[in-house]
Amino acid sequence: MRPFYKFKENLNLWQEITFIFVFFLTTPLIIIISTFALISLQNSQENKVIRLKAIQNQNYNNVPVVLSASVNTVPQIESKITTDDARVELVRKYLNFYKSPLEPYAQLIVLESDKNHIDWRLLIAIAQQESNLCKVIPEGSYNCWGWGIHSRGTLMFDSYEQAIKVIARGIRKNYIEKGYINVEDIMKKYTPRSNGSWAFGVSKFMEDITVPWY
Repeated sequence: MRPFYKFKENLNLWQEITFIFVFFLTTPLIIIISTFALISLQNSQENKVIRLKAIQNQNYNNVPVVLSASVNTVPQIESKITTDDARVELVRKYLNFYKSPLEPYAQLIVLESDKNHIDWRLLIAIAQQESNLCKVIPEGSYNCWGWGIHSRGTLMFDSYEQAIKVIARGIRKNYIEKGYINVEDIMKKYTPRSNGSWAFGVSKFMEDITVPWY
């Protein structure tokens, strides 16, 4: 019987040696892999923050300020917006998510906003507030912004393109040039009967476009 016990003792010894070997072999690998994963995650988060900051820095003003009080305070705007402009992509994705007929006009919306020195998110946010991004509008009007709609009738446009251009210029002329430079001020003239919900909604939609959650 003694050789059997000796064999068992040797087996246990080899098991312990094997366990120790495996432990010291795998532990550094686990540490290295965990460290690499942590660094990768941190870099990913940092890149995301940098990207969002870069997008936010393209705004002329932060919410709730959406209009420049003076043309002289706004940088010179190029006459053309490239398709890889981050703002265009954000607008396009937002409109696509809501299946809005305005999606093909994402680039035009940013271009006309820049031309008229208004926040590039404002036209979209107002359209969301007024018509659920053109889903509830007078038939054939192409008017997603509640622009010129009153008891005497409805302002009609020939196309979304025309509406975007006219309303962007209208906001510049009727609001920015008259000192309405934030969402709350705009509300007082745009929809004076609102209890504040209009400004809240527009500001929230502008934020959603900048920091996508969809």
